[in-house]
Amino acid sequence: MNLSVLDLSPVSAGVSGAQAIRDSIEVAKAAERLGYNRFWLAEHHSMTALAGTAPEILIAAISQQTSRIRLGSGGVMLPNYSPLKVAEVFMGLEALAPGRIDLGVGRALGADMRTGAALRASNSEAFPQYFALLNAWLLDAAGVEPFPTQHPAHGICAQPQGPSHPDLHLLVSSVDSAVFAGRAGVGMVFSEFIARTEAGPAVRAYKANFEPSPFRKEPFAGVGLIALAADTSEEAERLDSVRRATTLAFLQGREGPPPTVDQAVQILASQPDSKALAGIVGRSITGSGEEVCAALAKKLEVTGADELFVMASGPTLETRIKSLELISSPFLLDGGRAGDGGGGRPG
Repeated sequence: MNLSVLDLSPVSAGVSGAQAIRDSIEVAKAAERLGYNRFWLAEHHSMTALAGTAPEILIAAISQQTSRIRLGSGGVMLPNYSPLKVAEVFMGLEALAPGRIDLGVGRALGADMRTGAALRASNSEAFPQYFALLNAWLLDAAGVEPFPTQHPAHGICAQPQGPSHPDLHLLVSSVDSAVFAGRAGVGMVFSEFIARTEAGPAVRAYKANFEPSPFRKEPFAGVGLIALAADTSEEAERLDSVRRATTLAFLQGREGPPPTVDQAVQILASQPDSKALAGIVGRSITGSGEEVCAALAKKLEVTGADELFVMASGPTLETRIKSLELISSPFLLDGGRAGDGGGGRPG
């Protein structure tokens, strides 16, 4: 099974956003040690529970502390930026870690509308044009498809120049976006925990509509999901209470400092019949290591995906890494090295 990690730099109770960023580096190092294929970082803005706003910064830092694992964005919210600037940033990352960089992009803002305005973001209707320009600048910079002389962007170079470019992926949450990714000939990752629906139809639509491109000759479909493994299913449920309570507070418009595990358990107990909470629980996989691994294997079979992206979930750095260790053990070649030191916050 091809397994990868998605990390959102979650802010734990009593931990600063700055520490959450540093913790993501430790999770990435653990993911490489455990044999995961990729480590992707997300972009969210103005959210108290998530510190990750600039995946490119963390990719650069992690590239210097890892040697094998692929690093990428899950993703850069393209309407927030100039396509040329994104091409320049990721060509720079490709120069730092040749052959290890993935550029995953999305059409959403990763923020509320007010924050989007502060970012000077364009609306999602600009995405197709932005995406086409990004593709063109990456291929031009790598010398794969130089701009024709009549193109308006001819002579505008995304530095640093090649000889390689990042692997390009589109993050999707609908069948229509999956079809767009297939026709564009790029990789596709379906965010199942955002879409609140099964990934299978989108994966099938993507593969049915895939057209080879300079980026890839064969389709690649990933599925992003939330999974938390612990020594027992009861402990996993208890640890996941923090994510559930935080997500519920966000949906109810009452964001605040992240709760402790005990506080989160009390919050959830006070709303046992919440339909929103039922949806939050239903969009995640929790349990013992064996239970989560069985569910992931079933998910891969049912969706037809080529790879699963597991969110590095847990209320602390240590529980996030422990979860990844338990998930990796049956599947990944290097999973047996899970106990070889490391895995916690540096003293």
